[in-house]
Amino acid sequence: MKKVGIFGCGWLGKPLSLELEKEFEVECFSRETTKDDAQFWQSDTLIIAMHTKDNYLTTLKKIAALTKPDANIILMSSTSVYKEFDGDVDESAVISQSSLIKEAEELLLGLRERVLVLRLGGLMGEDRVAGRWKSATKFQDGYVNYIHRDDVIAIIKWMLECGITQGIYNLVAPLHPTRLEIHQRNAQNFSVDVGEFEGFTKRRVLSDKVIKELGYSFKYPNPLEFWG
Repeated sequence: MKKVGIFGCGWLGKPLSLELEKEFEVECFSRETTKDDAQFWQSDTLIIAMHTKDNYLTTLKKIAALTKPDANIILMSSTSVYKEFDGDVDESAVISQSSLIKEAEELLLGLRERVLVLRLGGLMGEDRVAGRWKSATKFQDGYVNYIHRDDVIAIIKWMLECGITQGIYNLVAPLHPTRLEIHQRNAQNFSVDVGEFEGFTKRRVLSDKVIKELGYSFKYPNPLEFWG
């Protein structure tokens, strides 16, 4: 049975581990855990699902050094890497603005051969409700680039089953309602304030690649329907 190690056992990592345990031998550890077990670093696939805080790049270097040479590494990255764009954008975009996310991707891609970079949209679902889980009351309107946690988990599992070990993929729900539309819907469903809106961003991060290349069908294609 293939071994999968998950570094970062939080809101995404924990339920991911529970799902993958159905088919793989899985170990999941939080970033705060000191992990000296050599077996963890001998995983066939290591999934990095940790926050970008506290010496993120240094931690990535250590992970790349400790993981066995022929292992696959999956990096949970972010669509925030596209912050300079204000229109439709996909994985072929040439990113010129520097950011921690861009540095992290380039670091791992430069250190290891078998790296799969997954650029996640805004993670939603379960207790993460757009318009309710933030303390902010003022927002910029625009097309949202959200993804439901269940889709992230399903895509990763599908990639492992298909043996996808390299490449960059956007993981974003294929439909892009506006943030105002979502807040209005959730205000009705959860009795919260809509908030104040100004401005509009036209950036839409496209997920055509994961749909066309992998034949993936999203469980939650429309962010308006993430919460029932």
